[in-house]
Amino acid sequence: MAAPLKAEFHFDFGSPNAYLAELALPDIERRTGVKFDYVPVLLGGVYKATGNLSPGESLRGIRNKPEYNALETERFLRRHNITQYRMNPFFPVNTLMLMRGAVAAQFEGLFEPYFRAAYHHMWAEPKKMDDPQVFRDAFLSSGLDIDRIIARAQQDDVKKKLIDNTSNAVARGSFGSPTFYVGDEIFFGKDRLREVEEEIIAQLDARQRKTA
Repeated sequence: MAAPLKAEFHFDFGSPNAYLAELALPDIERRTGVKFDYVPVLLGGVYKATGNLSPGESLRGIRNKPEYNALETERFLRRHNITQYRMNPFFPVNTLMLMRGAVAAQFEGLFEPYFRAAYHHMWAEPKKMDDPQVFRDAFLSSGLDIDRIIARAQQDDVKKKLIDNTSNAVARGSFGSPTFYVGDEIFFGKDRLREVEEEIIAQLDARQRKTA
């Protein structure tokens, strides 16, 4: 029996576009029946390895482009009925602690509640999540055993896994977040979700024809 089709969402909590894109993934999963693997990467590491800049840096000083970017974000929010989004006033936030926490939460079987809480405290009710006390208080308010995750995040296997995820993503062609893979096909940005879904359907159809 063939392995299920692999669809991946590579994310860093520091990317507002990754947050917005993720909110649209459940609908794609419902329509296609394919579940995404959530892969934590360190966006700072991706940028460093590829020589890329964050949108905030690359748009600085360019006339009209930041305004157009904001317009596209508004359109995306309307299209996907997203109401829980506020720009984090502390942006950019250093996400090393958050992303190690994501890997630790995966290892501890706590990923789903950790992921939801992290995004909530970054982009729905934004806080300075690179402040250790703010970080701990925020997750406690969401009912997580955050001390267990903090302790796990300091273990070498967690640190190594985040580094490996990041370097593997770059080796496969990644240069930012959100990045999606459908099999070996790469897509970048929240504005490519339609193509991501089309590629999932195309690959599913190709598999069906092979087995027919």
